[in-house]
Amino acid sequence: MKTAPPSLDSALVQPLLAFLRLEASGGLILMASAVLALVVANSPLAIYYAALLDVPLVVTIGDFGIGKPLLLWINDGLMAVFFLLVGMELKREVLEGHLASLRQAALPAFAAAGGMLVPAAIYVAFNSGDAAALKGWAIPTATDIAFALGVLLLLGKRVPTALKAFLLSVAIFDDLGAIIVIAVFYTADLSWPSLLAAAICIIALWGLNRAGVIRPAAYILIGIPLWVAVLKSGVHATLAGVVLAMFIPLRAGDGNAEAKSASPLRELEHTLHPWVAFGVLPAFAFFNAGVAVLNLSLGEVFHPVPLGIMSGLFFGKQLGVMVSCWLATRIGVASLPAGVDWWQIYGTSLLCGIGFTMSLFIASLAFGQGGSDYLGLERLGILVGSLFCGLCGYAVLRVTLPRAPGPA
Repeated sequence: MKTAPPSLDSALVQPLLAFLRLEASGGLILMASAVLALVVANSPLAIYYAALLDVPLVVTIGDFGIGKPLLLWINDGLMAVFFLLVGMELKREVLEGHLASLRQAALPAFAAAGGMLVPAAIYVAFNSGDAAALKGWAIPTATDIAFALGVLLLLGKRVPTALKAFLLSVAIFDDLGAIIVIAVFYTADLSWPSLLAAAICIIALWGLNRAGVIRPAAYILIGIPLWVAVLKSGVHATLAGVVLAMFIPLRAGDGNAEAKSASPLRELEHTLHPWVAFGVLPAFAFFNAGVAVLNLSLGEVFHPVPLGIMSGLFFGKQLGVMVSCWLATRIGVASLPAGVDWWQIYGTSLLCGIGFTMSLFIASLAFGQGGSDYLGLERLGILVGSLFCGLCGYAVLRVTLPRAPGPA
């Protein structure tokens, strides 16, 4: 008897479920890293923690060298690997995943857009009189997919796959928005010779793609000088990872089922994902989440910067996502996922307010190394806002999701 070939739904759902399991596990490690950073930063070890962030590291080749403190090697270097993974996930989902059709992509696209615009507007309202604080307007626009999925998957089998896919899709569009924001609004003075070098690397990547080269190592070999060129150009170095991802082929050969299973992009994504989930993001969290809360005064806690971030994440995200989803369904460009109701969308909109990793990253760009302009106030707003969103989102979904069937 012949076995029926796997359906398209199965081909999409199974990789999604494997991704979600890994992302949720990474989210728990991420939480532990953030807690450890908070404990260390508020203990007698705080002086050593601060010294660790500033440890100078220099890489030289002949007369050429790059010297940065350890914190910036994490934020500019390791996070480029994270953005490489984000770029590959985005490319795969758009070409053959849950974002491959306009109808499927419309609802999360609307949700992500509203979930960025409303939090930004709330932050600006809190800080309209402070030009330096306004640099942080994009901080509450972000969503941390690892944290959000980690909270969602605490509810186990009660969560429909369609709701998980919706949250993942919103986060992907959110990451795309963050990439655009970083490229447009957080770019320093440009170095045209470095931009020319980056352009030459991009042309070389295009040439590899057009020539049908399928070995990821060939692309990474060019990706390294691309990262250096972008780093020196004034554009944030992590964007080199996104550019590199766009040229790695999704399919090998003629695109048949066998070739898809040997997809260069899928293979590299599968290889990198555990390293990012269990290494890059926890390291970033540990080096960026340390806030000396014991030294903060009441006036600092209620400063417009942390208040704007907390309000943007908690109130702005849920309002922006919900109104945008309602608008998309009202005008007929999208519909709710099968088996998902408005209460579940609302609970998920709260989880979208868990900004954490991406919010910390944008804060590091907005306020400089360690958020020195506001002495960690932006990190306080991110941590508190993300915590409230996670707790409230979990509570809403726990009450509104159908009960899991008991044992037969």
